[in-house]
Amino acid sequence: MKKLILLLLFISLVSFGQEEEITLETKTGDIKGSLLIPSVSEKTPLVLIIAGSGPTDRNGNNPMMKNNSLKMLAKELQKNGIASLRYDKRGVGESKSSALQESDLRFENYVQDVEEWIKLLKEDDRFSNIIVLGHSEGSLIGMIASHKQKPKKFISIAGIGITAADIIRKQLKGQPQFVLDESLAIIEKLESGETVEKVSQMLYSLFRPSVQPYMISWFKYDPQKEIAKLDIPILIVQGTTDIQVSVSDANKLALANKNSQKQIIEGMNHILKESEIDRQKNIQTYSIPDLPLKKELTQVIVKFIEE
Repeated sequence: MKKLILLLLFISLVSFGQEEEITLETKTGDIKGSLLIPSVSEKTPLVLIIAGSGPTDRNGNNPMMKNNSLKMLAKELQKNGIASLRYDKRGVGESKSSALQESDLRFENYVQDVEEWIKLLKEDDRFSNIIVLGHSEGSLIGMIASHKQKPKKFISIAGIGITAADIIRKQLKGQPQFVLDESLAIIEKLESGETVEKVSQMLYSLFRPSVQPYMISWFKYDPQKEIAKLDIPILIVQGTTDIQVSVSDANKLALANKNSQKQIIEGMNHILKESEIDRQKNIQTYSIPDLPLKKELTQVIVKFIEE
């Protein structure tokens, strides 16, 4: 009986592959990731999955909510014979040791980390080619990193189509006029590369001096211009019930590069799950870790990779 159990365990591992930890060493500390590789004898394509903004970890979760979206995506790819690497961004999860002081952090730090991951993965002879996949803010990070390191293909999921400065402008539109006036003046300064010393207490959490250098570095990138520079096949995916990023963003990205193909998935929200457009019901899905991914998502990604 004991031998039978061990045999079944072995068969299970061979059938589904194993997840292995991988470390990217940087000058400021280690960045930790998870490799999920299908158990096949031949080389497989590998998808480098880049999480979105904020303290989002390799699985698509943050301290406020758990949805396991990126972990689920990795497992779905594995079922289709495709390897993946997902990782905790610097300062997040098991990569906390690589955190920088807020005043020292720049958007380029995230880009450079992806460049280094691509270089490391290209040296691994288990993989036939590297595909970069960025979710939300990870889309912009991934497309910039792809300029230098040239992966085989690029996938943007729920990627923003306008600059970060314009995103903040849109978010502030509903604020009182005096708040909007001060905010717009600060944003304009930051866009020109200048910091602002005096920020009212009301806006301090958004425009505090220590975060301004990061915002300056972030504001200078226009997703439409960055995606236009790519000369590799591009897949742009967007859900219709995403309350954070719109179909118009996907349209902007697709129009910017003739090498792209666009897939709009009906009923998919920002965390890649089935959802209604109703805001309250939509947000509820962000904290249901066992809610499955929208099926069409895996289908369109696998088809694009295998083409």
